[in-house]
Amino acid sequence: MTVLSELRMRPATAGRAGWDASTTARLVLAGVVIFTLLVGANLATPLYPLLQARLGMSSLDVTVAFSSYVLALVGVLMVAGHWSDYIGRRAALVLAVLVGLAGGMIFAGAHSLVELCLGRALQGVAVALATGASSAALRELLPQRPDWASRFTLLSSAGGVAAGPAIGGMLSLLPDPTRTPYYIHSAVLLAALVPLWMLKARPAIAPAPATKAFKVLAPRKPSVSRDARGAFWMAASTGFLSFAVFGFCLSLAPGYFAVVVHADSRPLIGVLAGVTLGSSALSQLLGVRGRLVVPVSLLVLGVSVVLVGAAAAWSSPWLLVLASITAGMGQGIAFRQVFNEVAGKVEAARHAQVISTVYVITYLGSAVPVIGLGLAVSTVGLQAAVVGFTVLCGAAALLLAAVSFRQTARA
Repeated sequence: MTVLSELRMRPATAGRAGWDASTTARLVLAGVVIFTLLVGANLATPLYPLLQARLGMSSLDVTVAFSSYVLALVGVLMVAGHWSDYIGRRAALVLAVLVGLAGGMIFAGAHSLVELCLGRALQGVAVALATGASSAALRELLPQRPDWASRFTLLSSAGGVAAGPAIGGMLSLLPDPTRTPYYIHSAVLLAALVPLWMLKARPAIAPAPATKAFKVLAPRKPSVSRDARGAFWMAASTGFLSFAVFGFCLSLAPGYFAVVVHADSRPLIGVLAGVTLGSSALSQLLGVRGRLVVPVSLLVLGVSVVLVGAAAAWSSPWLLVLASITAGMGQGIAFRQVFNEVAGKVEAARHAQVISTVYVITYLGSAVPVIGLGLAVSTVGLQAAVVGFTVLCGAAALLLAAVSFRQTARA
């Protein structure tokens, strides 16, 4: 079946030549696509100071540009989160890569805030198309290992978000620092597109009836079965809080971190911005178990986030680094547990749709609180706004820890 026939939801053609990849190769390819798209979506983190100077943007403009990505991502997750169930995982990933290429090139050539927002929005569309498809593909490829499917999903996504700022900072040392990183990233995306296009795709999990081929792609009202409802809301709440912290790290944190460490090196700032997310990604490799894993991990997240805000007041770079690491570890372990629980309670035919809905709420955490933070910076200044933001996030984490502990005690 060709990509075009998949997109048109035509029946598979018998005997079509193609790359009949092994399960391992398919796992790697699904993870690489979402990882690479998320790297591209976060290359700009250490570049924002340069873009501010080149385009004359304010701190609020930076948060608007950042949030345009998140809002587009959320909108497409709501509208098209279920598409890969009908057009197939491979077709959805190919479409995501093509849109991601367009978004990166527009962002690289932007001459105004509007163009920056358009490029970021297209990057959000690409990530949205790939999110449910890659998560569902990984779960289908590991039917007997659902926990590892969740680990690979979160490792690929958190790893991509963490690597983006560090890679962007290093590539910004090359000539034309606000454009060159995107040209290189586009070349990597094209390289990933070749095996993806040649892959002999597996049939869609829910083939559309011939008479309703495109009606099944219409937007759907989000719904979760009664058995999965409690797990869904815990995962969504934890995700919202997590991405509020991540959104801060990827938007205004570079300026804050520069003040704490008294440095303006873009590679260093990019690495610092990605520490929390990198720690979250690496936590997926840890086999932490126990009834109290979620509340304890949320407790660690809450305390660590408050310490990140205190690092500037105490002028302590080491505290900043250590608190960022423990915040990522706490978030990663907690989110994996709640994510795996809701994924295990959802029927296979609706996995992509429900997981996409979890991410709708999760990614809103990167938009609404971060825009509020941008407004606060323009009113009270960067340091005071960051301290207030981290205290609120810490309190929310402690509240979720209490709710999780209560649920565990009841069980």
